Amino acid sequence: MGFFGFLLLGLIAGAIAKLILPGRQGGGWIITLVLGVIGALLGGFIGSAVFGVGLEEFFDLSTWALAIGGALIVLVIYGALTGRKR
Repeated sequence: MGFFGFLLLGLIAGAIAKLILPGRQGGGWIITLVLGVIGALLGGFIGSAVFGVGLEEFFDLSTWALAIGGALIVLVIYGALTGRKR
């Protein structure tokens, strides 16, 4: 997958992760892109280490599942780090 394909995957995976995860997360589309790309990298790493599946093809279901799962993990960590204490 090319560089721009990976950025598009990260943006869409980050947006889907924000829709799935309830609550208020700060940041606009740039933070969504960054978290999505980091999440896609994390998902690809976990997928290749645990399941033997990586991020090879853009239109593969396992690629999207790994990228969205990784983005969810990164979004939870980001929310924990930037969350406001009452």
